[in-house]
Amino acid sequence: MSLKKILIIRFSSIGDIVLTTPIIRCLKKQHNCNIHYLTKFKYLQLIESNPYLDKCYSIKKRISEVIIDLKKENYDYIIDLHNNFRSFLVRSKLKTTSDIVYKESLEKWLYIQTGINLIKNKHVVDRYFKTLKQISVINDDKGLDYFFNPTVDKFPDCNNLDFNQKYIVWILGGTYANKRLSKEKVLEISNQIDLPIIFLGGKDQFSDGDYVSQKRFCDNTYNLCGKLTFDQSALVIKKSKLVLTNDTGFMHVSAAFQKKIISFWGCTKPSLGMFPYTSPNLSIMIISNSNKPPCSKLGKNCIYTKQGCVNKLDIKKVSTIISKEF
Repeated sequence: MSLKKILIIRFSSIGDIVLTTPIIRCLKKQHNCNIHYLTKFKYLQLIESNPYLDKCYSIKKRISEVIIDLKKENYDYIIDLHNNFRSFLVRSKLKTTSDIVYKESLEKWLYIQTGINLIKNKHVVDRYFKTLKQISVINDDKGLDYFFNPTVDKFPDCNNLDFNQKYIVWILGGTYANKRLSKEKVLEISNQIDLPIIFLGGKDQFSDGDYVSQKRFCDNTYNLCGKLTFDQSALVIKKSKLVLTNDTGFMHVSAAFQKKIISFWGCTKPSLGMFPYTSPNLSIMIISNSNKPPCSKLGKNCIYTKQGCVNKLDIKKVSTIISKEF
């Protein structure tokens, strides 16, 4: 197949988009073609500085915002890494050769409902590469990428925190409450750590970060939830010594920088294929009910406890691990 111009489609979300970066890099290096990317406008910052991309398109609500321009591009090949109704509409309008990611939705449903695991711990990145059926693209095993906009050249104001000293980033985010450690658990663990801690997350996590910051026995706690852009958050992560995180998008950004990661898992499980895509020595996964299947695909529901499985974690493990790291 002659490949001069390729369109990659992935509309959301943070982690899923970052996990497409090995595909972008390997396509560019192995086929040297023009690569375009279509995503939602709110996530454009994640990919617009990627040097392996030649053009980025984005939509706010509807594909009609870009479909005329996309038709003019005359793509040779479409890689649909989202596989939803919206991406189907794009493919149907452009009418060119395409491959579509297989989401293993049936396998996930079977695993959650019966405990029969046919996914076999395959990572979603491997699923992405398997999508490229009509062209030869080999995973170079160089991990994930994250590229900054050149204008992001300084750290945010953080009450005179010296970003050259050792500090921990704690990512409080998570789409659903059942994927997030409670603020009480975060406080309990935080009080076992002497190092500065920076909380990252969205606006919805600001109150939790504020709660811990005010009650923690150390005064070196900084709540930046909802205050930073994607690039600014990534910059703070890049300079950190260690990242604590729920199963959420910036966990994958942390993996892109090859940070030491301690991740907390409850209603979702690493076995669904979204664990940190990094070397095993950099990833420590603390898993609640590790011998049981996930409660739900995205962590929306918990079938074991009202507090969510993640809040049944043995937090003594966390302080032990951290003490070994410092």
